[in-house]
Amino acid sequence: MKNNLKLFSDTAQGLAKNPLGIIALFIVLVYGFASLVTVLGTSLTSKEKLPLIYFLVFFPILVLGVFAWLVSCHSGKLYGPGDYRDEKNYIRMQLSAAASLAAATAKHTDANAEVMDFNQIAYAIRKISFGSRRNSISWRNRILWVDDRPENNVYERKAFEALGLSFSLALSTNEALEILKRSKFACIISDMGRREGPKEGYILLEAIRKQGERIPFIIYAGSNAPEHKQEASERGAQGSTNNPQELFEIVTKAVIKQINE
Repeated sequence: MKNNLKLFSDTAQGLAKNPLGIIALFIVLVYGFASLVTVLGTSLTSKEKLPLIYFLVFFPILVLGVFAWLVSCHSGKLYGPGDYRDEKNYIRMQLSAAASLAAATAKHTDANAEVMDFNQIAYAIRKISFGSRRNSISWRNRILWVDDRPENNVYERKAFEALGLSFSLALSTNEALEILKRSKFACIISDMGRREGPKEGYILLEAIRKQGERIPFIIYAGSNAPEHKQEASERGAQGSTNNPQELFEIVTKAVIKQINE
């Protein structure tokens, strides 16, 4: 009996590290109650059995409903730091992404701008890191960044690299189109004005869409005006911004969608 209790205690501690484990723990408890009903069934009256029977019937349905809701609406929260092979690495990824975003934000706006919530960064790490383990197709972790001044986006790229993403860089529209002939990417980030012209971002977007390519396209330029966002959307882009934190959100959502497909 003592050994069984110790085994259950150890199992409970292991399962309680994340939401999935807690759900599993509740299921184990249901089986425990089922065993109790089996053992004590002969000594219980019908009225005493009834609450246990209702519990055994309806509680698993409730657990299944909660599990379905978590998977469909909050799948990024199903894992905890302990699910990573190295919890320190999980924290390091968060800190690295947050620090890089802070540096990028300070460079583009002002030094006192708020840094993205750690929960948003953790969500992106979970979805991209765990998704990458399930999906070994390397292009789903790669981004094509088109900008004739890539040195301006060093911190932004570091933030994405902290999540396990990698980049191919193109300095012009023609170079980007050549790279796309040889390689596939989860999404494209492009500036707007380059040496080739002031609307080169749209020219690249139009060329890609004419080829029938639906790859997510995000414009990262000097404007965050609503009219420019609207125009970008009408032309087929998935987003337009000059804000590093907004860029982080748009791009990670696009990559996560590709990983899950």
